[in-house]
Formats: sequence, structure tokens, C-alpha cells
Amino acid sequence: MNNIIDQGIIATVDGELSLSLIPWNKHATCEGVFLKHLIKGEQTGGKFSCHLVKVQAGCQISDHIHPENWELHEVVSGEAIGIIENRQISYEPGTCAVIPQGKIHRVVAGDQDLYIMAKFIPALL
Repeated sequence: MNNIIDQGIIATVDGELSLSLIPWNKHATCEGVFLKHLIKGEQTGGKFSCHLVKVQAGCQISDHIHPENWELHEVVSGEAIGIIENRQISYEPGTCAVIPQGKIHRVVAGDQDLYIMAKFIPALL
């Protein structure tokens, strides 16, 4: 598995926290989707939040909108198709996708688990 997922850290002016200590949370509505809330709005004065998202092979984050938030997807590992409005984007390691507020989007994982670093401005949580 990728180092950022297994051995990464969150470093702040207050110290460091190992990613391995942050629990995975099941997505409320999407089967096979899990999140690690790495940085929450309470830590940034609501300015931004950062979440590691796992989409299991063959699963998807279904169509949804964030009316108040811009979102940045940075693909860490795996492959998928990202769809923003009607535009398809090939998600592979190194791909970044900018999703403006109010735009419908979804992510459909391929044959292997997908890991995305999702950042929200302002904070989602």
C-alpha cells in the first residue's frame, strides 16, 4: 500500500499526528466509500478541510453537489473516472481535479481501490 496511506503524518505548528491513528469512517450514503478526516474546519477557523477518501474497486461516490464549497481532488493511488458536470476526467496518480461550488460531480473507481486527497474551501467539516 502507498506510504501516504500507511505511514503519512499530519504536521502542524502544534506537532504531528500519524495517519494510522486517524480512523476510517464509512460514507453516509455511498457503499464502499470511506473517509479519514485529516484536517477539520475547527483546526483552520473554517477556512479549509482535508480528507483522505478511499473508494473500493468497482464502487463510486454518486452524483452530488457542494453548494458552498470548492473541492480539489488529488489522486494518490488507483484509477477511476471523475465526472464533473458532463466532463469525464481520467483519475490516475498525480491527477488533480478542481470542482467549483455548485457543480454536480461523481467518481467511479476502476478495478483497484482508489485513494483521493479531497480538500474543501471553505471547510466541509
